[in-house]
Amino acid sequence: MKNTIQIQALTLDNFAPFGEVISCQGHDYFHINHAQTERYHALAMTEILGEAQAGISIFRNIQSTQIPFQVAMLERHPQGSQAFIPMQGQAFLVVVAPGLNTDEPDISQLQAFISDGSQGVNYRAGTWHHPLLTLEAPSDFAVIDRIGSGPNCDVYEFNSPIQIVSAQI
Repeated sequence: MKNTIQIQALTLDNFAPFGEVISCQGHDYFHINHAQTERYHALAMTEILGEAQAGISIFRNIQSTQIPFQVAMLERHPQGSQAFIPMQGQAFLVVVAPGLNTDEPDISQLQAFISDGSQGVNYRAGTWHHPLLTLEAPSDFAVIDRIGSGPNCDVYEFNSPIQIVSAQI
């Protein structure tokens, strides 16, 4: 297992195994409103399982993350996707891992990405990810996720933390 993970740029291709990048860049559009608006349609699809609805919330991160930092846990939401869209154009960090089996992430495949501030992310249902990591505080994010009854957050604690370091991006 790697002891350090370098942060990489967030792109449509390198984030595809975990969900969608919510951004105009790399997507087609069509004109609406008498050609005054470009519509970038269906950039991410919300997944909602069970008796629930999609809800829109605002998460205000009140503590910033300093790089390098250590990751010691991941979480997942098995009953629905979870989208994070920065509201102030701020960059933020995304830490994800594929599933190893039905109960735990494959932390040997841990990856870290940095949004350029114009990009949001939509984690697919069941994607292992770290809670929101911002480089500035306070930072507001529009969050679209499952609102419903029943458990929808699994947490996995690492045996030893993994260092996330900056890279030349």
